[in-house]
Amino acid sequence: QVQLVESGGGLVQAGGSLRLSCAVSGRTLSRYSMGWFRQAPGKEREFVAAFSTYADSVKGRFTISRNPAGNTVYLQMNSLKPEDTAVYYCAARQRTTPSDIVTMTTYDYWGQGTQVTVSS
Repeated sequence: QVQLVESGGGLVQAGGSLRLSCAVSGRTLSRYSMGWFRQAPGKEREFVAAFSTYADSVKGRFTISRNPAGNTVYLQMNSLKPEDTAVYYCAARQRTTPSDIVTMTTYDYWGQGTQVTVSS
């Protein structure tokens, strides 16, 4: 069983930065591929980042990475905009290739989410 716990969300002004963390327990991270998704109020959950692929809306501003120990995944978010306001979720899947990485149903485990609010 894999457990994912996100942290690092909060309130930030437009143009600011936040770094989200996703702590992984239960299995070695290298056995899974990880992704970040988000869900804004009244909208469906959408893909943000995985491997070196990014949603067009965040490309050039967000960066996904993992620590050398392999038990934490990060999402560095720069130049934040009010439209980035959402609950951000990390997800893990047993499939380790980058196929279908934008598809939510290919992910096996999800964190509880962390709120990011960007004020204008």
